[in-house]
Amino acid sequence: MAARHLYLVRHGAADPFGELTAVGERQSELLADRLARLPVDAVWHSPLPRARRSARIIGARLPGVPVRAADELVDNVPHVPQDPPPAWAGFFDGYDPAEAAAGRRRADALVERFARPAATETHEVLVTHAYPVAWLVRHALDAPPARWLELACGNTALTVIAYHDGAAPALRVYNDMGHLPDDLRWTGFGPGVRP
Repeated sequence: MAARHLYLVRHGAADPFGELTAVGERQSELLADRLARLPVDAVWHSPLPRARRSARIIGARLPGVPVRAADELVDNVPHVPQDPPPAWAGFFDGYDPAEAAAGRRRADALVERFARPAATETHEVLVTHAYPVAWLVRHALDAPPARWLELACGNTALTVIAYHDGAAPALRVYNDMGHLPDDLRWTGFGPGVRP
């Protein structure tokens, strides 16, 4: 049975202006070395600079694999809950109904394009942002829309979802940072105790 394998990746560490840092470049190189062992067919990336640069670094280590932009992978808020958890309430201040509806349309377009089986066996890398990764994981698990809020992922952490005809999506790996040394892990998270 053919499967579509999505290798979801948050871009490397970036500066406040959205540009990849030296740390983010090194994270992307290490992830590329890991992905080079796989039969990757395509690398898709968000149009934002930090994701585009990460994807180009990855693509440079995957000879012959096309690297292309996909607008559906742009960073956005996919769902605004009616009653957000107290810790998130300030985050959603200022989101009006039109902006929330636009975010939902982008999230629906992301799912429609990528979260489905393919006609043939495919292996695609999606270099995107924390929120689209969380949304695709939430979707794969058939969790309520608000569950995306607590699904955080680190910079260049790897998440893998497989899609088969006639079966529920299979979450194979989530937020795996095994390709990164300790000093490059957990970027993109706030302070806290790490396992």
